[in-house]
Amino acid sequence: MPYAMPEPKIFACSQSMKLAEEIAEAYGAELGKVSFSRYSDGEFQPSFEESVRGSRVFIIGSTHPSSENLMEMLLMLDAAKRASARHITAVMPYFGWARQDRKDKPRVPIGAKLVAKLLEAAGATRIITMDLHADQIQGFFEKPVDHLFASTIFLPYLQELGLQDLTVASPDMGGSKRAYAYSKFLESDVVICYKQRQKANVISHMELIGDVTGKHVVLVDDMVDTAGTLTKAADLMMERGAKSVRAICTHAILSGNAYERIEDSKLEELIVTDSIPPKRHSDKIRVLSCAKLFADVMHRVHHNTSISSKFLM
Repeated sequence: MPYAMPEPKIFACSQSMKLAEEIAEAYGAELGKVSFSRYSDGEFQPSFEESVRGSRVFIIGSTHPSSENLMEMLLMLDAAKRASARHITAVMPYFGWARQDRKDKPRVPIGAKLVAKLLEAAGATRIITMDLHADQIQGFFEKPVDHLFASTIFLPYLQELGLQDLTVASPDMGGSKRAYAYSKFLESDVVICYKQRQKANVISHMELIGDVTGKHVVLVDDMVDTAGTLTKAADLMMERGAKSVRAICTHAILSGNAYERIEDSKLEELIVTDSIPPKRHSDKIRVLSCAKLFADVMHRVHHNTSISSKFLM
């Protein structure tokens, strides 16, 4: 008699509940039940309210600030491990602390490496994430990492816009590889912004490498935090003769005065995914769902089939 593979159990961390519900619906499953106990000092304890023994478990949660989001994921992984789950996959649409991927000055931590070790120690046997800040973070893990690209979401949207005279732009030198990958698919030119930082999140000078005169420009980045770089780049390109400037950023952190900067800028629109729950609404921000992408990859992982078709870049 052939062996029937049992369906996986899908659970959500509290910070990603809405996205997890959409992923579970796209997968064709129900979210598992989890309860949280909280102490008066802020300590919390998750508890699975159903058996996971021998099951494949997917735990969905982005680890954006605050650090409680990371701690919640770690506790959920540990609970699944101690409940004898067979496979435990951390589904992290946004992998937090990824900007600390190297020592860029003396006596600082490599936070992304530390988070990778914590996830594995907690019990993760696989990681599914999207648009890491640096590709080499995959090498911090000893477990398999499925690194998805939001280009599979953004490129169809850009094609639907039907923009002529399109130019892809990188807001900094570090994102030039990502911009080139988009331009190759869209058969467009590439321009790059060169910026100098006074300190974190503060730009002292920005210059443009390339010509944007008469072009519809699409800025490409993995995340938007304070929106200082994006809005400064958009304003600079409009000054240099661009017809319009829009930006696509996978992870909408949007801290500080980001919303105000976007509203006051010359950006036509900012296109993001829902890897991080939006803090508020803005007419300039277009949110595209990544639920179907993650649901499809989770299904392929569970049934041991290829996910290479999910990579356009």
